[in-house]
Amino acid sequence: MDFFKFFKFGLVGFTGLIIDFGITWICKEKLGFNKYLANGLGFLFGVTNNYFLNKYFTFENHNSEIGLQFLSFLIIAIIGFSLNTGFLYSLQKKTKINFYLCKIIVTAIVFIWNFGANSFYTFKI
Repeated sequence: MDFFKFFKFGLVGFTGLIIDFGITWICKEKLGFNKYLANGLGFLFGVTNNYFLNKYFTFENHNSEIGLQFLSFLIIAIIGFSLNTGFLYSLQKKTKINFYLCKIIVTAIVFIWNFGANSFYTFKI
């Protein structure tokens, strides 16, 4: 594993996390959306940010097949989102830990899936 890419992926992930949490918070707390819908909207904004930053900054990938790559990134992210939502639901229901603390824990776990899948597949296309 390339530690420098892992670190850069983490930096990009942190920007996506800020966007994800920001959109989630706005939708849940200010707009009154269901917390899982808010989580989904946060995810969509975060994943789009992360694709472009990872493509050019983390993996320095200039493949012109942007549509195919984004689709791959999105599929991996949807799998990650499914894991995230399932783990988030289970962790919060079983432990009664604060929703946002659960979201932090789950995000850290799913981060490893996302890095591995995108390193070995998406940005190899």
